[in-house]
This record gives sequence, C-alpha cells and structure tokens, in this order.
Amino acid sequence: MNLLELRNIWQEEENQAHIHGWDFSHIQGRYEEEHDLPWSYRETVRQYLRDGAMLLDYDTGGGEFLLSLQHPPDKTAATEGYPPNVRLCRETLLPLGIDFRACADPSEIPFPDRTFDLILNRHGSFDASELFRLLKKGGIFITEQVGGDNDRELVDMVLPGTEKPFPHLNLSEQRQEFEAAGFHILHGEEAYRPILFYDIGAFVWFARIIEWEFPGFSVEKCFDRLLEMQKELERSGKIEGTIHRFLLVAEK
Repeated sequence: MNLLELRNIWQEEENQAHIHGWDFSHIQGRYEEEHDLPWSYRETVRQYLRDGAMLLDYDTGGGEFLLSLQHPPDKTAATEGYPPNVRLCRETLLPLGIDFRACADPSEIPFPDRTFDLILNRHGSFDASELFRLLKKGGIFITEQVGGDNDRELVDMVLPGTEKPFPHLNLSEQRQEFEAAGFHILHGEEAYRPILFYDIGAFVWFARIIEWEFPGFSVEKCFDRLLEMQKELERSGKIEGTIHRFLLVAEK
C-alpha cells in the first residue's frame, strides 16, 4: 500500500471519529483494552446496589451501563454534560421515568442534600465534597477511573512531550482527597494493563475521540509518526501501549 493510499484511509478514519453515547463498536476487533482488569466494575456495583436504593449515575454517557442495571426507574437518576449525550439521554432515559438532568459541573450537581444511597461514576469527573453532600449517611460512592498515566506510550508515539491532562488521577491521591472530604474508604485497587491496536486506522479514530489525551492530533500533523507506527505494526502485528485504571469504593 503506497503513502497516498495510507493517508486517504487514515484521513477517512479521522473524518468518521464521532461518537454516539460511549460506543467504540466502530473499532471493535481492531483493538483491545480493559478485558483483563483485576476487578469487575459491574460486579462491584451489584455488591452494593439494593432494590430500594436511590441511585445516581453521574456522567452516565449515553446511559448504556445504567440501563443494563435495570434498577427501578423511579429510584434512578442520571446526569451528563457532553451535549450530544445529553440529547441522547433525554431521548432514552426520560421516557422511562429516570430523573435525568444535564450537568457539566461535578461541583454543582442539581439534586438536594442527602438524596442518594449510591452514586456511580465510571470514567467521569467528580468532586469528593459534592458527592459527600449528595449521599445519605452510610451512602456509597463507586468509581472506576482512567488514571493519569493512561496511554502515555501511545501519546509519545505521535505527540512527544505532551503533558498529562490529569496527573492527579491515581489511587493514592484520590484516596487522600476522599478521606479529607469525610469518606471512609471501603476498597481501592489500581491496575496497568495493555492496550493493543491491530491497524493504524483504528488508532487514528481512537486518538481523535480521546482528544484530551491527544490534543491537536491529526493525520496531517502526525503523518510521519503514523508511518513509523505502521512499520512497527508490520513487524510485530500490533501497536501496544498501557492503560491506567483505578477502582475506589467510599462510604459516607
């Protein structure tokens, strides 16, 4: 495949880099991540979720995970701040009777004090003090987070010298932050695992979607570095980086 053909293929992936909810099906089978974490977020949530609990999913994305829990709608609330996902949630969650509210500020969540028994947050923003305000006494906050070291090898391949967007996101610092806000930590885990790409087009799509990790990335700007990645892919069959995740369960 010549350089022009590669450029055209990668630019087409770049042009298609839009997301509906939090749906990565466009590159399914072309990359792998998160299949080997030492915990199950779903099973952790199930451990603490009771039928009568008032539940909030903050930064719910398109509501996909929340809906999969099948919690009673009259005891379920959700927020989202990304405008395309806000529209999606209004179309899918509100008709079911779920109390959905648009919110892009984790420090000002539009619900009264002591409303919830359980608050969930997967890969979203959070403010420990605000979560403490929203939870009832004995209430639980569960989060799985993308850590500050996430995808750093991949970023360096195309945008060397880029600063980490969220260097404070690690288990040690967040444990301290939640304890300072008044929480008792029930459980915490941290993991570094491989992320694999089997074609460069999939990586291009991914890098455009995760724009906060790959600021300013484009095929035009990074073409020579993408060619180096293509050579590595042809040698080894994959491009490999490292994801950083942590799980935190905190009780008020």
